[in-house]
Amino acid sequence: MEHSTAVTAGTRIRPGTESHLKQLTDIYNHYVTSTPITFDIEPVTVEDRRQWLADHPATGRHRLLVAEEAGTVLGYATSGPLRAKQAYETSVETSVYLAPEHTGRGLGGMLYRALFEALATEDVHRAYAGITQPNEASMRLHERFGFRPAGVLHEVGRKFGTYWDVAWVEKPLRQGPAGAPGVL
Repeated sequence: MEHSTAVTAGTRIRPGTESHLKQLTDIYNHYVTSTPITFDIEPVTVEDRRQWLADHPATGRHRLLVAEEAGTVLGYATSGPLRAKQAYETSVETSVYLAPEHTGRGLGGMLYRALFEALATEDVHRAYAGITQPNEASMRLHERFGFRPAGVLHEVGRKFGTYWDVAWVEKPLRQGPAGAPGVL
């Protein structure tokens, strides 16, 4: 299938809604069944993803933004909890998933730009991303947005009969209160 090589003027970024859920699930399931990018092994259902959608409201630290053209979801970016314990609440884990036929168009950058603009007014101190290796495109995207290496978990997950490494990258988003530990 041919696709355009750049984002068009008709591409809109907006918060994800229930109307996007089927397409979001289809995009995610492509990565579940065809790649090691996510460590889910079995495809998820729309019903499985309903709580995930609810956990990403239009405001706050945990967002879901979709890129769409003419009602078709081309991809999405999220920020979610890094870990469940309360002291982690000002850190988020971010990710971008694109429909496979819409990669290489600048959509990942467009989505991340919108996500980080939205997070700029929230109480978020750091963003993290876990990137299954090898994934040069994702590493380059994260580097462009100021993420720096934080470490590698070696052979941390097994999928398709292979153990995969995950590189963790981090990005400071805002300074904490004056005098607080870890202030930039």
